[in-house]
Amino acid sequence: MDFHGPITPTTKNGNKYIISLADVLSKFIITKAVRDCTATTAARFLIDEVILKYGTPKCILT
Repeated sequence: MDFHGPITPTTKNGNKYIISLADVLSKFIITKAVRDCTATTAARFLIDEVILKYGTPKCILT
């Protein structure tokens, strides 16, 4: 899991960063534009975009 940015210009919603997560085995990548690069944003991304959609990962490498 990693943050990329700040990216300019920002999106219409004020997003300046992209957070991404890659599955090491399948190489499947999940990305989302976000406003900041805080731990709260990373946790919310992990819960909303990974755990609630695909289940709890056995291991997380950052």
